[in-house]
Amino acid sequence: MKKDALDEVVEQYQAQIQHAIDNKSKLRIVGGDTKSWYGNVHREPEAETLHTTLYRGVIEYEPSELFIRVRGGTPLSEVQQLLAQHGQMFAFEPPSFGESATIGGMVASGLSGPRRAYAAAVKDHVLGVTMLNGRAEMLRFGSKVIKNVAGYDASRLMVGALGSLGLLLDVTLKVVPKPQAESNLVFAMSEVDALQKLNQWAGQPLPVSASCYHAGRLTVRLSGAAAAVQAAEQRLGGQIIRDDIDFWISVREQRHHFFIPDPDLCLWRLSLPSSAPALSLRGKSMIEWGGAQRWLWTHEDVSKVRDMARHLGGHATMFRYALSDTEVFTPLPQAIAKIEEGIRLAFDPHAVFQLKRTAGSQLG
Repeated sequence: MKKDALDEVVEQYQAQIQHAIDNKSKLRIVGGDTKSWYGNVHREPEAETLHTTLYRGVIEYEPSELFIRVRGGTPLSEVQQLLAQHGQMFAFEPPSFGESATIGGMVASGLSGPRRAYAAAVKDHVLGVTMLNGRAEMLRFGSKVIKNVAGYDASRLMVGALGSLGLLLDVTLKVVPKPQAESNLVFAMSEVDALQKLNQWAGQPLPVSASCYHAGRLTVRLSGAAAAVQAAEQRLGGQIIRDDIDFWISVREQRHHFFIPDPDLCLWRLSLPSSAPALSLRGKSMIEWGGAQRWLWTHEDVSKVRDMARHLGGHATMFRYALSDTEVFTPLPQAIAKIEEGIRLAFDPHAVFQLKRTAGSQLG
């Protein structure tokens, strides 16, 4: 698409936003529509769809400088293929949940995959953004900017905001080299022993890049220089599996049999300190991120799950299949909620992007 055509797309977006302001209506930002379930957004008949896929393409990529600037409507898979051609990748291993997932959706959802505990989250790799706010104004934040707005680090605020602050036009992201070697170690052990081992290994200089425990089986991925991976294999023991990419894809994309939906339950995601003990809740679970992320299917009451997460120093989210009248995110403390509301008013004073949800989007 030619540059002038892309400029016209941005002008079209601005016109849509201005029309929504003038008519006191809503806009629903849609990219690949692979994560529309996240956050339990209610469908609003009066909301007009704003399609981000009209604005796509790589703006700038410097493999030697380890960054890429790409438009929000660009398919995530296309960017990953380009990075792979240069032996690079996104360190946070983002889930796509569908072939049509976009870069904008990746940032808006803020979801990270198996490497997150060892390579940081999406927001830690965002260098800058260009966006249209709820006034139809173009703003640029972070590195490689033309205009900055004091007071907000919007490069990070856009991550996990679910489009509630405005339309992400483009984003500049850090990239990293792919590891020279990878292998997996598999151990048969109890949940208590697995958590103990994961916390023990966390304090050691080991090339661990992912971990997953489910049903008596702990799988640990090693990534890095070939010598370091081989040394860790010999040190840790376990059954060595040299190539098991499909397993980690199944966990990342929630295709693993653990994630098969139960028609009577929602899928809980508990974010906890990695040192938190095994959960005393009835149900089946999967543990990732060295113990910091716990997936749970349970019949336990919502308040009981949230109280336990809070007691352990974390929080619980009804990640998927939540009831329409249930708050999917843990309610924020009043002081933080007030700050978040102030941010929303600054970016979207006419509530153009404020679709009805069962709870706040928890910015960042």
